[in-house]
Amino acid sequence: MNAEELVLVAYLVPVALFVIGLKRLSKVRTARRGNFMLAAGVMLAVVITLVEMGVVDYTWILVGLAVGATVGAVIVLWASATSMPQVVARFNGFGGAAAALIGMSLFWDAVVDRDAGTTPLAALGALESVALAVSVVIGAVTFSGSLLAEVKLWGRLSRLTRIPGRAPLLVASSVLTAAAAVAGLLLADVRWAALSMVGLLVFSLLAGFFAVAPVGGADMPVMISLLNSVSGIAVAASGFAIGNTMLIMGGIIVGAAGLMLTQIMCVAMNRTLLSVFAGGLGDGGSSDGGSDTYENVVSSDPEEAAMVLEVARSVVIVPGYGLAAARAQQAAADLAGVLAAQGVEVRFAIHPVAGRMPGHMNVVLAEADVPYDRLVEMDRINSDFPNVDVVIVVGANDVVNPAANEATGSPIAGMPILDVENARRVMVIKRSLSPGYAGIKNELFERDHCTMLFGDAKQVLDDLTRELKANVPV
Repeated sequence: MNAEELVLVAYLVPVALFVIGLKRLSKVRTARRGNFMLAAGVMLAVVITLVEMGVVDYTWILVGLAVGATVGAVIVLWASATSMPQVVARFNGFGGAAAALIGMSLFWDAVVDRDAGTTPLAALGALESVALAVSVVIGAVTFSGSLLAEVKLWGRLSRLTRIPGRAPLLVASSVLTAAAAVAGLLLADVRWAALSMVGLLVFSLLAGFFAVAPVGGADMPVMISLLNSVSGIAVAASGFAIGNTMLIMGGIIVGAAGLMLTQIMCVAMNRTLLSVFAGGLGDGGSSDGGSDTYENVVSSDPEEAAMVLEVARSVVIVPGYGLAAARAQQAAADLAGVLAAQGVEVRFAIHPVAGRMPGHMNVVLAEADVPYDRLVEMDRINSDFPNVDVVIVVGANDVVNPAANEATGSPIAGMPILDVENARRVMVIKRSLSPGYAGIKNELFERDHCTMLFGDAKQVLDDLTRELKANVPV
């Protein structure tokens, strides 16, 4: 077996890690191990690729791995469970930026090494030239789009959903991007070709900005999944540009997995990709005035709520972004533990888009060591809500709003929700009656069997736990 065949065989190891890792991500119990396998596969693929291409020596490979690992570790260690969606958006952007830089460096090599009067297209070849341009364009679009998504998730520019003339600006930047790509590959003059490639990069960044700008907070889970898929496509294009099999395979796997997740998120929200890009859901709508005014809301306190929980035999906790923002995951886990110790069946109902990204609530609850077997997906638990004594909604809003089932004119009409209104009693822990990302009132709050517990989620849960413990017979 020669060196080339040995490298191809070696590539099968990271590919196998990718496939098995993605499969393990589909289940909560095995997700952590799957994530580790994916990370190991990526690192192994990078090392094999650099060794195969021979563009850098082993010293630089080790330095690059050390720097990259340090940056990644620092970002994740500083991130809280609430900011995990921002971290994912940032990593998507890093992937796009890497693909764009590969394309630009390949173009530079072609310009420097070519004969006088030869165009970059002739020096590179048709397939490599197209792949180079696609790598730069998609990589830059992913980078600027992911950066804007992260900024919006941090709460800055969250209202940037209505830009005058956005559609013409997006079309113009797209046309200029295509023109710059053609010019950069066909011009024989080095200076003009290089200037065109710089323009290609700039116009692509603008296109990514204008594409993501109208997306509201409620649609951000879909956008994050799509950006993840697009970053994989950019990596695959880079692989075609430099003729590397590993980049092609890895990029296609990431692109396909991200696209499948995007479709799942669209179904979970009853949205189409076109409506996501059109924006409008979660763009800062208000619930003040008119039909958005609450008229029949009953509030309670932890002492009365604890009395209800004392006689319950089945309790379901529905976590939302409010739980993560209040860092109340441990308080929720403590409450569940006290109830379970008293013989109560306790489960956590997980909506696919609860929080700000797919799987956000799973990550938050895992931080509090909530047993995996207590996490139940929406499709499995919805039919059982009529048998549940008490549902405790913690910081969730749109994903439990009955308007999705009843109001055809609602922005969330048709969106699959957790049917908590079918339970015997519902308690909602929330700071106020403010709307969720969709910007509409929650009709659940006015139901006769629904009680509001206003306050900080962590404090209310701690108070509930303390009241339950105080009434336990010694």
